[in-house]
Amino acid sequence: MTTTLTMRERAAAQAYIRLMEAAQAVLSDPGLAPMAGVYLSSPMAEADEALRRAGLTGNEARLLRLVSALRSPGGTARA
Repeated sequence: MTTTLTMRERAAAQAYIRLMEAAQAVLSDPGLAPMAGVYLSSPMAEADEALRRAGLTGNEARLLRLVSALRSPGGTARA
């Protein structure tokens, strides 16, 4: 199955992926974890704005399908 993404949906999915990767990096480092709020505030704001622009705020199921499509082997997501 191919998932077709708009440019805004792709930007939102990519921002979400960056946020999750940043959170994983910060929270897995005992030296950085206590300052997680500081390190993650910018990626959270970026993701929030991208989700809002794409109309995905409150639509986690659609967002996760888009993220899954972007990360799938063979790249089944199309812009």
